[in-house]
Amino acid sequence: MAGNSTGNIFKLTTFGESHGEAIGGVIDGCPAGLEIDIEFIQNELAKRKPGQSKITTQRKEADLVEILSGIFEGNTTGSPIGFVIKNTNQKSADYSHIQDKFRPSHADYTYETKYGIRDYRGGGRSSARETACRVVGGAIAKQILAHYKINVNAYVSQVGEIKVIKHYTELDLSTTFNTPVRCPDENLTEMMFNYIDKTRKEGDTIGGTVSCVITGTPVGLGEPVFDRLEADLAKSMLSINATKGFEIGSGFNGVTLKGSEHNDEFYIDNNNVKTKTNNSGGVQGGISNGEDIFFNVAFKPVATIMQKQKTVNNKLEEVDIDGKGRHDPCVLPRAVPIVESMAAMVIVDHLLRNRTTQL
Repeated sequence: MAGNSTGNIFKLTTFGESHGEAIGGVIDGCPAGLEIDIEFIQNELAKRKPGQSKITTQRKEADLVEILSGIFEGNTTGSPIGFVIKNTNQKSADYSHIQDKFRPSHADYTYETKYGIRDYRGGGRSSARETACRVVGGAIAKQILAHYKINVNAYVSQVGEIKVIKHYTELDLSTTFNTPVRCPDENLTEMMFNYIDKTRKEGDTIGGTVSCVITGTPVGLGEPVFDRLEADLAKSMLSINATKGFEIGSGFNGVTLKGSEHNDEFYIDNNNVKTKTNNSGGVQGGISNGEDIFFNVAFKPVATIMQKQKTVNNKLEEVDIDGKGRHDPCVLPRAVPIVESMAAMVIVDHLLRNRTTQL
């Protein structure tokens, strides 16, 4: 199985399965001499870990990260940073009823067909449990970005039909993690929470959108033609479990505008080139233009529902399947720190690439 690494210079490789002994990763290309705050990494993991409220899976994992290499006396050495996170609360018996059945909209059928074998315990490698490793990589990337005064803030902007109408500049993004639903619009948080909880009680799931804003990025990040900044962001976001869509700037709404409405006109502000609008989402020609980068990521409803469904088994027989175990009724609250982490790693990777573009 290939495809377990992300990044060009700042590279994260992850390993492990949902119900194995541990998950973990190796971060390669991190500059030497970076002071690492382990408590910050642990706090980032706490934002993603399961069991935080009744609208997330009740699997209880401490998600304690153990650094194995690459950090000496609190600073990076430049060598690979190895880490592990032990799995401590597996309930593999919850999955014995589906060992020969393919769960609808899961990776079961495609994995078994491609590899001839699959770990049915929580999906194995396809489980969102793997994303804890991405948060570790993102937490280190964020500590690099802090030196450049670059900030990455994601938040839940839509749950089902409930959508944040306010522009992100009208929201206090510092309050995002103050509520279980991870939405900074205080007028909608209770409504979103209650809707997710109602869906959970019905044995169903719901999807929505996570929005992300990156501020402080310099002009020049991005490597055309195939490593455009928005292309790398799109790939990183769509590598997250349950994602089904990505749009940057005006996105799909931009198709309703004419060029005269959509173009971001330039002006000079204190000898800096700025744009009057930001329909481009901070990226033009695949390269950052110094404006805020903002994008949306669509997440489908979680595939496991607590209802009877029709499916097939590995003998190609049509059978019924019942949902069991501990699952998120909505992935969005726990997806927010994952989106931030993937975005942070992409930006750091391009910052490091940019070191070699000019003498």
